[in-house]
Amino acid sequence: MIYREAGEFKTSYQKDQAILSIRQDNWFMWAIMAIAFLVIPVISSEYWLGTIMLPFLILSLAALGLNVLTGYAGQLSLGTGGFMATGAFAAYKIAIAFPELHIVVVMLMSGLIAAGVGILFGIPSLRIKGFYLAVATLASQFFLIWMFNKFGWFTNYSSSGVISAPPMTVFGDNFVTGPYATPVAKYLFTLSLVVFFALMTKNLVRSNIGREWMAVRDMDIAAEIIGIKMLPTKLKAFAYSSFLCGIAGALWAFVHTGSVEPLAFDVNRSFQILFMIIIGGLGSIMGAFLGAAFIVLLPIFLSNAPAMFGFNISVDLISHIEFMVFGALIIFFLIVEPHGLARLWQILKEKLRLWPFPY
Repeated sequence: MIYREAGEFKTSYQKDQAILSIRQDNWFMWAIMAIAFLVIPVISSEYWLGTIMLPFLILSLAALGLNVLTGYAGQLSLGTGGFMATGAFAAYKIAIAFPELHIVVVMLMSGLIAAGVGILFGIPSLRIKGFYLAVATLASQFFLIWMFNKFGWFTNYSSSGVISAPPMTVFGDNFVTGPYATPVAKYLFTLSLVVFFALMTKNLVRSNIGREWMAVRDMDIAAEIIGIKMLPTKLKAFAYSSFLCGIAGALWAFVHTGSVEPLAFDVNRSFQILFMIIIGGLGSIMGAFLGAAFIVLLPIFLSNAPAMFGFNISVDLISHIEFMVFGALIIFFLIVEPHGLARLWQILKEKLRLWPFPY
């Protein structure tokens, strides 16, 4: 009774094609946006904004990119960290070579460069798939990190191999990178980009391109029979996925850590983002955010839980417990609910639609 389509009439094609067709969904989304843009910057401390919210937003964007490739197009990838590193180093080289460019332009250009690299490593997807494609993308992960470590040109021949992101502003004196940037400015800038690309991705997967991706994911032979071209469709998925991951890597290096280093994008980062979409839900925009929130908040809870209950556990043991919990949860979701937390949210909405009537 409180959540139902009954009584909500659509009088135009534009309203019928709306992303959120139910009035309560619109209210809920506007409430989330108001909390994210207005409430959180006011009530959150510097620790929450810099240590929790920024990693959550940036990893959500990376998980969104991987979910496009794996969840919607059905192409398994283990090279997300490498594509993030590509975006980070591309943004650094562009910002150093063209200091007059706006930071948004730098981010977009770094994403385009990462998209080009993604297309290059996505070419083998025409002939191989499944486990073999995962191995091929894993090879791209190791190759890209090795390249950034091996050639000093990417780090301007820094002896330590770690370079600092240059200070950049959004407008006026509002810095979002460098020592003069405030946590609130960093958070709002990152949030704006993530919301924009999430909305763009939602519209993209509802378009002809998104339908082609899902057709290839469900049955590639049938998709090819009805006229969908395999190579362009798969390369579009690799390009857009790498584009989002490249921007996420640039945000991680410029806005979050302030330094560009390959170790921040090693193979552990790729597996971490893969765990996010498995736990959050494959083929779901919301699943990327739910999975990122779970992965970011769970280590904080595990670190503070022993002290809350009066136990004295070493940091090393807690880190090992985190890996055990992650593994157990992945097995749990693969067996009990393969579609992850997003499916649980969908089931809850279906129950609300029928409440208070029985099934």
